[in-house]
Amino acid sequence: AATPGASSPLRGGQYSAQQMYELVANVGDYRLFVPWCRRSAVLSRRGHVLRAELEVGFPPLHERYLSEVSLGPRQIRAVSSDCRLFRHLETLWSFGPGLPGRTDSCSLDFSVSFEFRSALHSRLAALFLDEVAKQMVAAFEGRARELFGPQAAQRAARRA
Repeated sequence: AATPGASSPLRGGQYSAQQMYELVANVGDYRLFVPWCRRSAVLSRRGHVLRAELEVGFPPLHERYLSEVSLGPRQIRAVSSDCRLFRHLETLWSFGPGLPGRTDSCSLDFSVSFEFRSALHSRLAALFLDEVAKQMVAAFEGRARELFGPQAAQRAARRA
């Protein structure tokens, strides 16, 4: 059975839903900031569907796989295939409105569902899953600050 993995809210309240959507949809840049992502390339785009190749890992595990990324109006879903390490790997980002009257805020949820092919890998992953999810969330938050500036976060803090 698939492991639910992790679900983590990002503090998207500091940035607009459009800004965060664009950040997540730009799969080709993941290699620049996503932990353990060594390569990310968009191979093709057909309408609202991207086909990307990603390579992730940390010694001694490395995995290169294809991911079909569907860009919906309020969500981005990536379903991975051609994996040696995973039997099933799917991520879902959902974007919603933030605080009423605040265009510089949004609600954002990130979840991942996966199943390792190996029972040993499943047991090891269970030990580190929460930390991996926290590092992923922190990477996207950090990238948002880089791209959109800390001023959006500072404005949100002053209004709170």
